[in-house]
Amino acid sequence: MKNMNLIRFDWAIKRLLRNKADFSVLEGFLSELLKEQIIIEDILESEGNQQSDNDKFNRVDILVKNSKEELVLIEIQNQNEFDYFQRMTYGTSKVIVEYLKLGDKYKNLKKVYSINIVYFDLGQGTDYVYHGKTDFYGVHNSDKLMLSAKQSEILGKSEPSEILPEYFVIKVNQFDNIAKDKLDQWIYYLKNNEIKDEFTAQGIDEVRKLWRVDNLSEEEQKRYQKHIENLHYKASMEWTLKIEAEDKIKEKGKIEGKIEVAKNLLKNGIDIKIIMRSTGLTKDEIAKL
Repeated sequence: MKNMNLIRFDWAIKRLLRNKADFSVLEGFLSELLKEQIIIEDILESEGNQQSDNDKFNRVDILVKNSKEELVLIEIQNQNEFDYFQRMTYGTSKVIVEYLKLGDKYKNLKKVYSINIVYFDLGQGTDYVYHGKTDFYGVHNSDKLMLSAKQSEILGKSEPSEILPEYFVIKVNQFDNIAKDKLDQWIYYLKNNEIKDEFTAQGIDEVRKLWRVDNLSEEEQKRYQKHIENLHYKASMEWTLKIEAEDKIKEKGKIEGKIEVAKNLLKNGIDIKIIMRSTGLTKDEIAKL
C-alpha cells in the first residue's frame, strides 16, 4: 500500500511549518540529505515564507536555522529557468548579507546550505542528486588549501569549505523511482507524492501522520486543490508550447528543403511552372531566389 492522500512537499513547507510538530518532518529530510542529525531552531522570514493566495507562483523558498546556528535555504522550482545557477548564487549571497548584523565581524557569518529541489532538467548530468562545495587547490603544487592552526583554533573548522556555502541540487524528475537508500525514499515522495509502506527514512512517518490532505480545514483543502490545478495547468501549457515549437521547426525545415530544391531546379533551367508544381512555392517566392 502507498499513502495516496499526502500533501505536496512544496505546499506543505510553505504553509504548514507553523509549529514544532511539523518541524520534525523537515528535520528528517535535512538529516537524511546532510548525513547528520539536524534540529531546527527556527523558521526565518523570507519572501517564500509569506502567505499568499496567489498559488500560481511556481517557486517556494524557505529559510531554516538549525541548532548549530547554521542557515539552510531550501528552494523548490517547478518551472524551467536557464539562469537558475545564477539565482542559487544570488540566494546564498542575499542570505549571508542579510544575516550579518551591521558592525559584526566576518567571523560571525553563518554557514549556509543551499538546497535546490528542481522539477526540470537543470544542467547536464546523469545523476539526480548533486553536491557542490568550495575547495582550493594549488595551481603549481596541487595541494589543498587548509586553515592555519590558529584559524582552526578560533573558528573550530579545519578547511575553507566548512565555512563557505554548500549547494545541493536534487533533480526530482531524473529519479528512477528505485529507492536505494533513505534519501531516495524522500526523493520518491518528492516525485510521486506517495510513500511506500516499507519506507523508514527519518521524518517519513511524520509525513504520513501530519501532512495529509484530510487533516486540512475545508478552506485549506480548496487552496491546496487550486495549487495542484495551477501546477497541472502550467505543465500542460509548457508541454503545448514545446509541441508547437517542435512543429514550427519541422515546418521551417520543410520550407528550407523546398527552397533548396527550387534553387537546384532553377540552376538546371527547369521551367518555373514545373518548379511551382514540384515545390508548392509561389511564382513570387521562386522569383526571389
